[in-house]
Amino acid sequence: MLRRRSQTTVDDTPVPADDPKPQGKGRPTPKRRDAEGRRRQPVSAPKDRKEAYRQMRAKQAAERDRARQGMLAGDERYFPARDKGPARKFARDWVDSRRLPSQYFLPLSMVILLATWIPWPISVRAQVLGYVVAIGWPIMMIGVLATSVYVAWKVKKEVVAKLPKESPKGVGFYAAMRALQIRKLRFPPPSVLPGGKPVPVKK
Repeated sequence: MLRRRSQTTVDDTPVPADDPKPQGKGRPTPKRRDAEGRRRQPVSAPKDRKEAYRQMRAKQAAERDRARQGMLAGDERYFPARDKGPARKFARDWVDSRRLPSQYFLPLSMVILLATWIPWPISVRAQVLGYVVAIGWPIMMIGVLATSVYVAWKVKKEVVAKLPKESPKGVGFYAAMRALQIRKLRFPPPSVLPGGKPVPVKK
């Protein structure tokens, strides 16, 4: 005959995670749903659609501010795709460490434009426009074009030589466009000064 096993009472009470006593026989492990329930924190649900929209906008604003601070600090994780990678970093540092004629394109354009707007006397105005149109503007455009071609060729050549594992595609144009910008308006911000020294960290 088969002997009937005696039924023993088992304590099903979940054991707290910080219980100093070891969980031996007769003390079952805490149930998963109970452990997860203790870890959950109460979340305040929005009262209506307007409140949900306000919370979403606040969250998006916080994320944008965090991304902006990261980009200004030079954290590449927050850079746009076009600015990421060792080749683009090399191109930025190469341009930022030099004073190039093309970076004065926008300021000189503004000077020339203002010179044409000033209400000069008729005799003087004719001479000013003549110098601007016949001499100033062509010289500036030739200088900008020559600088852009040189920067694109030089940076691409340096990337191929110093970063053989990186693709040089587009890096020349990237460097030439950065060289056209006023230094203070460049983005990402320069990490080196003219001459190659690192930009001092602001405290």
